[in-house]
Amino acid sequence: MKPTHLTLLLACTGLAQSQPPPPGFPVSLNSTLSTTGTHNVRIDTGTYGCPVEEYHYFYDQWPIGLAVSRQGRVFTCYTRGDYAYTLGEVVSLTAEAAYPSLELNTPPAGLVLGEGGGGVAGVPFGSADSTHFISVQALYVTPDDTLWVLDTGRPTVNASTSSPSMPYAAPGGPKLVAINLTTNAVARTYTFPVDVHYPDSYMNDLRFDQRRNATESGQGIAYIVDSSDEGRNGFIVLDLGTGESWRQLDQHPSTLRVAEAVPSYQGLPFYLRRKGKAVDFLQEGLDGAELSLYGDVMYYSPLTSNSLYSIETKYLRANPNEKPQAFKAAFDNVKSLGQRGGNANGFAGDSLGNVYMLMPEHNGVFIYNSTLGQTVPFVRDPRILWPDSANAGWDGYLYMTINQLPYQPNWNDGVDDRVHPGLILRARMPDGAGKSTVLFDG
Repeated sequence: MKPTHLTLLLACTGLAQSQPPPPGFPVSLNSTLSTTGTHNVRIDTGTYGCPVEEYHYFYDQWPIGLAVSRQGRVFTCYTRGDYAYTLGEVVSLTAEAAYPSLELNTPPAGLVLGEGGGGVAGVPFGSADSTHFISVQALYVTPDDTLWVLDTGRPTVNASTSSPSMPYAAPGGPKLVAINLTTNAVARTYTFPVDVHYPDSYMNDLRFDQRRNATESGQGIAYIVDSSDEGRNGFIVLDLGTGESWRQLDQHPSTLRVAEAVPSYQGLPFYLRRKGKAVDFLQEGLDGAELSLYGDVMYYSPLTSNSLYSIETKYLRANPNEKPQAFKAAFDNVKSLGQRGGNANGFAGDSLGNVYMLMPEHNGVFIYNSTLGQTVPFVRDPRILWPDSANAGWDGYLYMTINQLPYQPNWNDGVDDRVHPGLILRARMPDGAGKSTVLFDG
């Protein structure tokens, strides 16, 4: 194998966390190079890693989150705008259906509070309905065959117009819902107090540690990312046994957006262009988050940052309501892992401890390897036009949704430049990796 093909080695046979780096590492990792024409002019092919497969095509809703069950069922969610439903299940190569029912996806009183969407005292608020889905952002399937559904409670209003807006969250609307995939029935619902989930909070993603020793309740813990564009970023931590929740790293610099960030997509510098408003910058803070293999470390970063951070989860689990020093202790123990080579969106993890980072600027996916303390390449492909969410499947594939997000009207001067289909892509993970179950064993 040629040295310039080391990336293929990393992706297909693997540079796992448990393996030492090859002699002389790092060497040239650029496997995107080839030549063309009679003079053998060097070009960038735009691809590396294992083959990327097209698994599913979206011709209606644009996907955000996804989760794959042990039985191979695939669930997707769509932030609510004009869509008829916000949680679906893939039913064929090109179609999805409302899950578990259209009725559960349809709040009887509508998506917003107040007659005609007027809200409260003229301020628009999302629905306070805790029994129906309002706007689902993220999904996760745990090994006990439970689908966890993260509902922001903040739908997009007037999504079909050139000036969509998002109402504030009303208590009861933002929630975490557990669905039993055997019965397809709601098993549990968790809501959040107003001092944990603010009106301008936006719950973006979630991870679980369900080991008995994770909390005193013995039923585990959920870590939820608040990526609010309004800037109060941090982690929401939920005890699954007691239902109590608290915030950690609230507005810590490592969770906040980077000022004046100008990423590049498809080779073009990107500014936030909303119709009728001044040219701006992407506002989203804390976004990607993933636990280490044994749950002792949380890796995370804002969307608009090139840097990766970590913190020992014992500091996140410490409840500031019970331990007065817990908040400061968390602030004092954030670790910077340096730059990784670009902005990153969602994260995922596998059974070998690899942390996958979706890299929309590079049309690819990187891996943070804690053994090396470095970021290494995984896959790159021109079809990866904004990888939004990823999931490590039990079948050894990393699944990811592709939704062309920068070309939506609200980021693109009111013009919808997205072209169907949206996609679920997948690529085989290195070294036989699959879904990690370590954090779910009692």
